[in-house]
Amino acid sequence: MSHYLIPVCYTIFAWWFSTGIVLYLNKQSNRKRRTSFVLGLLVAVVSFYGLIQSSQYFTEFYVYVAFTQALLVWGWCEMSYFMGFITGPRKVECPESCSRSQRFFYAIETSLHHELLVIFIGTALIIGTWGHLNQIGMWTFVILWFMRWSAKLNLFLGVLNLNHDWIPENIKYIASYTKVRSMNFLFPFSVTIASVVATALVFSALSGQASSVEQTGLMLLATLLFLAVLEHWFLILPINDSILWNWATKLSQISESFKESTVTNETLPKGKNQSITTIFHTKQ
Repeated sequence: MSHYLIPVCYTIFAWWFSTGIVLYLNKQSNRKRRTSFVLGLLVAVVSFYGLIQSSQYFTEFYVYVAFTQALLVWGWCEMSYFMGFITGPRKVECPESCSRSQRFFYAIETSLHHELLVIFIGTALIIGTWGHLNQIGMWTFVILWFMRWSAKLNLFLGVLNLNHDWIPENIKYIASYTKVRSMNFLFPFSVTIASVVATALVFSALSGQASSVEQTGLMLLATLLFLAVLEHWFLILPINDSILWNWATKLSQISESFKESTVTNETLPKGKNQSITTIFHTKQ
């Protein structure tokens, strides 16, 4: 049972926590975002190298390691885009009078550099892990890669929930390339195909022919794919999914309030600043 339950719980927690961290960092100041971007790049480089090395060992420990390292690499890719550091050559809003085909190519231009980066990293992972025993890390990245493309296409065609408030101010222009619609023709295909693949992975894990290590890896991938399907449904259903990451928003607000109070205290006249300190110590 542990080969089924633990991977499911681990994947759900990693998905929930990592998404919250990215949302929190996106709301920080420019200086903090730059620092986070550089530190994230270092983590991504180390994780990329570690993933290649982990792919040579097919044990339960290294399956979790490879899965986590793939999430860290992908997390930095997401940060690089939403922080506005690696986007595309087009950095303006979509013209209102353009056709759908024009809007599509304009939309590609807004994230072209980022898409090329993801393709490069994904291809490098496929080549680097080719023929190795542990393919879980590579498939983790590929699932995130293609389900992100699916989500972007659905956003372009039109969905009900766009979550524009999650987009940082410096790339707000990307919201103009999306449409609000209750449904689009691609959505049923996206969720159906992904759900079928995820279900097949679960059946493979439960078939009795898979080893305990294979069961763990299959359940990690299946759960991740089901979560990606859930994110697709969040785009359509009248559900406020942001409640799942309220903690990240509140943490960002607390951080911003602390920063403002610190700046205000530092800008007070020297006498007032000293009197406040005196009153504080007196109360103590």
